[in-house]
Amino acid sequence: MTDMGNTCDIEILYQHINDTKAVYPKDKTVIKLFQEQVKKNPEAKAVIFGEKSLTYGELDKKSSQVAYLLHTKGISTGNIIGIMLERSLEMIIGIFGIIKSGAAYLPISPELPVKRIEYIISDSNSEYLLTTTRFLDKLQGINTKIIDLEQESIYSLPEYTNDSIEPSDLIYVIYTSGSTGNPKGVMVEHYSVVNRLNWMKNKYPLTQSDTILHKTPFVFDVSVWELFLWAITGAKVALLGPGYEKFPQGIIEEVEKSQVTIIHFVPSMFNSFLNYLKDTEYVKKLSSLKQVFCSGEALLPIHVKKFNETIGKSGNAFLTNLYGPTEATVDVTYFDCNDVNNDIVPIGKPIDNIRIYIINGSDLQPVGSSGELCIAGDGLARGYLNQPKLTEEKFTGIAINSEERIYRTGDLARLLPDGNIEFLGRMDNQVKIRGLRIELGEIESKIGEYEYVEQCVVVLKNQEQINPVLTAYILTDREELTAKEIKQFLKTQLPEYMIPNQYIMLNKLPLTQNGKIDRKALLLHN
Repeated sequence: MTDMGNTCDIEILYQHINDTKAVYPKDKTVIKLFQEQVKKNPEAKAVIFGEKSLTYGELDKKSSQVAYLLHTKGISTGNIIGIMLERSLEMIIGIFGIIKSGAAYLPISPELPVKRIEYIISDSNSEYLLTTTRFLDKLQGINTKIIDLEQESIYSLPEYTNDSIEPSDLIYVIYTSGSTGNPKGVMVEHYSVVNRLNWMKNKYPLTQSDTILHKTPFVFDVSVWELFLWAITGAKVALLGPGYEKFPQGIIEEVEKSQVTIIHFVPSMFNSFLNYLKDTEYVKKLSSLKQVFCSGEALLPIHVKKFNETIGKSGNAFLTNLYGPTEATVDVTYFDCNDVNNDIVPIGKPIDNIRIYIINGSDLQPVGSSGELCIAGDGLARGYLNQPKLTEEKFTGIAINSEERIYRTGDLARLLPDGNIEFLGRMDNQVKIRGLRIELGEIESKIGEYEYVEQCVVVLKNQEQINPVLTAYILTDREELTAKEIKQFLKTQLPEYMIPNQYIMLNKLPLTQNGKIDRKALLLHN
């Protein structure tokens, strides 16, 4: 490989990594691509929910009737419309209806506290909220107009699709947690979603016989490809029953019943799911699976190993690690990892029309040097709703390779010699003990290499005190595993100041609503 000490060579290196330019239907919206599939085969099955289903033609008609209702109320491009539902046929109809009206859909979880719902509706200026009767009590006193999607009269209305929707119009606004205590709305445009879906469609081709399982709560952006990839390819989607995403048995039964071929997991849940599959009878029920995607957290070698011993053993199913923030339209890198035999699972290389830079200050980092992972290209969100200062701060212009806009992720990463990218953790998971800078992700990664460790989370407790305590929470099913054993291993891997003081063995890690590890709960754990 070229000597990376030379600035010119580094720029050539990034030009090579970021050679991702690809043609995609940038002039079309998601709805236009869906309607092309409707014309091709209106009788094809589109959505499965329990014993109910919708064809492409039925979904097109019902969503167009919802769009007509919104149109009569003055809704068009530039509007944001809330939708608060559990997974259901009405949820799919409502989302497609909102988009057809020209507005952006704003998913709101029915499980959110009332005050947070009030804030999101107020901040987004969502004039209407689509829901059903069972959630009306929770919405008492909230300043928005309610549309009940179970009202039969809606489905006798004329049909309407806004033909003036542009690829640069918003398709959705998803609220993510903010450092100020209030969530912030990320605005994503049609063309960014089309680029992401087009890449996935070409890289992992679908046919009419494929079924995607939609099990990610729709307030998280992974749901976006679950909700739309099938719709632009002629495939179908099976909606997992509300709450069943937490139960491996529920997932297995749905995969078998609907002959699901494509599924997504957050690695923490994936680990629990794989542990559940030790009974080979369960693995047989998953024989329809062709492609498993993981994202949202670091995927570990132990997860890949377990996959290859269970779902992947037949050679018919493959595992891919995806990475990306909400601010860059779901995913920006990918790594096909069935053949992983090394100590790490990279997040891979950039997808079509995405460019990745590892930056320290304003300098590109050579192979092996860590820095902030920054993203440019067609996946970048428009910015944060009503927060121009934060948008300017995060979606900044950096004088690198003539990029006009770059999103600073706050994630730490480094380039590997083969051109793949290794995720090293959050920059805000960087702590200092007695003036020494420590990356918690690096400690987690090393502990995760020990053969009996399934997953590890390291937190710094008592930060404000004289003697802060590095605590490692370790997920393992080996009862005999001891702190002494792990400490001995770490002494061969890390400097003394990076070796945790405490080791707590768990058979289960606390998870947040979206299936990620709940670090705050671990900090409070006594």
